[in-house]
Amino acid sequence: MKETITEIDTLVVGAGQAGVATSEHLSRLGIEHLVLEKHRIAQAWRSGRWDSLVANGPAWHDRFPGLEFAMDPDGFAGKEQVADYFERYARKFNAPIKTGVEVKRVTANVGRAGFRVETSAGTYVVNHLVSATGPFQNPVIPSIAPPAGTLQQIHSAHYYNPQQLPDGAVLVVGAGSSGVQIAEELMLAGRQVYLSVGPHDRPPRAYRGRDFCWWLGVLGLWDNETPQPGKEHVTIAVSGARGGHTVDFRRLAQAGMTLVGLTQEFVGSRVRFQDDLNSNLDQGDANYLSLLDAADAYASRNGLDLPQEPSAREKVADAACITDPLRELDLAEAGVTSIIWATGYSQDYSWLQVDAFDSRGKPLHQRGVSSAQGLYFVGLPWLSRRGSAFIWGVWHDAKHVVDQIANQHKYRAYDQGKRAAAVVPLRNVKR
Repeated sequence: MKETITEIDTLVVGAGQAGVATSEHLSRLGIEHLVLEKHRIAQAWRSGRWDSLVANGPAWHDRFPGLEFAMDPDGFAGKEQVADYFERYARKFNAPIKTGVEVKRVTANVGRAGFRVETSAGTYVVNHLVSATGPFQNPVIPSIAPPAGTLQQIHSAHYYNPQQLPDGAVLVVGAGSSGVQIAEELMLAGRQVYLSVGPHDRPPRAYRGRDFCWWLGVLGLWDNETPQPGKEHVTIAVSGARGGHTVDFRRLAQAGMTLVGLTQEFVGSRVRFQDDLNSNLDQGDANYLSLLDAADAYASRNGLDLPQEPSAREKVADAACITDPLRELDLAEAGVTSIIWATGYSQDYSWLQVDAFDSRGKPLHQRGVSSAQGLYFVGLPWLSRRGSAFIWGVWHDAKHVVDQIANQHKYRAYDQGKRAAAVVPLRNVKR
């Protein structure tokens, strides 16, 4: 059977927020393109998140410029609302998206620029390829995890609600936004929860009547181009759950959650923790207070009449788990029947067989423009700046990448024009 090959200028892989944003900018500039998605538009928001998840930024902030959420702008959109939003956004400009198509293999063309893209629906030959598959591809459970046995172990990507877990206490490993929100939900559902807390930042949900997203904006912190030295892998604990509130680990401990340090190893039924709980909490507090200080200074310098909030600096008394932290826990004796690993994701580019990655498999790029000619990345954290991790940041990153594709069109058109001008009909040549 003869192979079906389709030629198209630009192909976008993935129809989540990054793919939809890229398609909008390509459409605006009239660049021929197609978006391929193996599931539904924004499917990861529907199936790769727990039931009660809401966006970490308020609706006025966590959106694309061209469409508002149909809700209170100061509220936090649920995961289904977010997925529906991207479907509506794609319809708004009639995005050329094909769903149910999996990209299996991409290789560089031979003898010409661009790429050969093999999919479940045929082969494409393209000039430009945009990888918009995002950072949340392969859930990572670290090698220290105990062998399969009586404990139920799942990654946070596969946690949906407390009812799916067996009765008993739960150990949550990882205290970024996912880990702390899941741990708090389980505690409020009546479970005994042990939360393993590593290094983290914890901004206030709001301060002096303004959301932390607003404060990071006016302070210029969204535009930081690289993480602070030593904080490349530090997680951020922030929550929009139940209307939004500041994550305070010390208050969670007062409410009955048992905090422990970084999980170190499992030996039989016992788990050992590093002796770093207090230093991790202190560093998180310092990060929190530094943003309050910066906000106060900005308000004073700019004469903003914002309400004072002295209660934001109040510190509750430390619970016993903080004053005398556990270094070891017998899971069986403690009644722990489940472990939830909120330990992040790895990226899978096995389908992208192009020389564009470092020795660790990380994309080599500058603001999304790959080291491989014609290849681009959108939707990665810190792609261009701190704001890249938020929905609106993805939209701006996509604009930059598409502008680079448009620039390549101009250079190619110039080259083609020069070659066409060089072919002069014989009858016009003077002898």
